[in-house]
Amino acid sequence: MMFQQTISTPCGPLVVCAGARGVTSVEFAEPQRRDYPGELTQHACQELNRYLNGEPVCFSIPLEVAGTPFQQRVWQALRRVPYGQTCTYGDIANALDNPKAVRAVGAANGKNPVAIIVPCHRIIGANKKLTGYAGGLWRKQYLLELEGINDICQ
Repeated sequence: MMFQQTISTPCGPLVVCAGARGVTSVEFAEPQRRDYPGELTQHACQELNRYLNGEPVCFSIPLEVAGTPFQQRVWQALRRVPYGQTCTYGDIANALDNPKAVRAVGAANGKNPVAIIVPCHRIIGANKKLTGYAGGLWRKQYLLELEGINDICQ
């Protein structure tokens, strides 16, 4: 069974989907069907609302995301980037002991199905510029500013 719950945010609707064991996706999008909330989506929405109200949140909701082993490793590394801090694709590649995998890290970052909870918005270019974000660069900038990060080049 799949559950879905939508919350309104300053960045537009945020749709949270979950299966029986964890959240499967969080994305900025219009809902594709009526909400069918469950315990996991409600918990995720509570944590996301706290985050969007400016509270540093250590997301505790279980995830159930599909991806290659490399993508899974990248997403785990992204979760270790602290609130209010950024790092580069190269930093993540180095953390994975694979410094030549910068482009692969970027591709995995772009495939992250769980926006905000897996904070791909905290990853920037080596030149301190905003780089791609599935939700749009304006949302990435908004989320970084929400966390107090204001020194990003445009």
